[in-house]
Amino acid sequence: MSSLRAEIVPVTPFQQNCTLLFDDTTKIGVVIDPGGDVSEIEAAIANAGLTIEKIVLTHGHIDHAGGAMDLKDKLGVEIVGPHEDDALLLGGLEAQAQMFGLPPGSVRNVTSDRWLQEGETLEMAGVTFDIYHCPGHSPGSVVFVNTAIKFAIVGDVLFNGSIGRTDLPGGDHAALISSIKSKLLPLGDDIGFLCGHGPGSTFGAERRSNPFLV
Repeated sequence: MSSLRAEIVPVTPFQQNCTLLFDDTTKIGVVIDPGGDVSEIEAAIANAGLTIEKIVLTHGHIDHAGGAMDLKDKLGVEIVGPHEDDALLLGGLEAQAQMFGLPPGSVRNVTSDRWLQEGETLEMAGVTFDIYHCPGHSPGSVVFVNTAIKFAIVGDVLFNGSIGRTDLPGGDHAALISSIKSKLLPLGDDIGFLCGHGPGSTFGAERRSNPFLV
């Protein structure tokens, strides 16, 4: 039985699900999508007694990546992901912050230490995940799936009862629907997922009842 555990730390006014994914035995893990409120993320790491090995990004929007550089400085670890097609978004986070009226200097542009490609794998908390490039919400969105333990991290590609926005720069509704239907749903109805906002679900539940997919 897997000792993989996930703890959600809601961050920023967007209530983004920053996720601490870790092995409950070794207490080694990763931080996925540190969008902001870095002090709260640090406190959650300390409270759980974790050793963080890397920061992982599903995509380049401010609510998912806005705290990545500050957290990298605090933890001394690398930033991994997303797909290189989100390089423009990550390099424009300071401009995104201005658009949302955030104080100057509160958000820093992000430089990824390693871009991810579909077909590669990424080890997180001792578990190997397959990487799927799922553009549509953003050009470089990636999804992490382990079919053996029936678990996925999907960022803002898919939600419980909804899908990611496609009205932001780089969004493409048709591409997003294609990403979900051609890459994720065929992996199995019984795969549960955590998403970037709100409660998780399963691929099967969304295939059957998500109004954007039926």
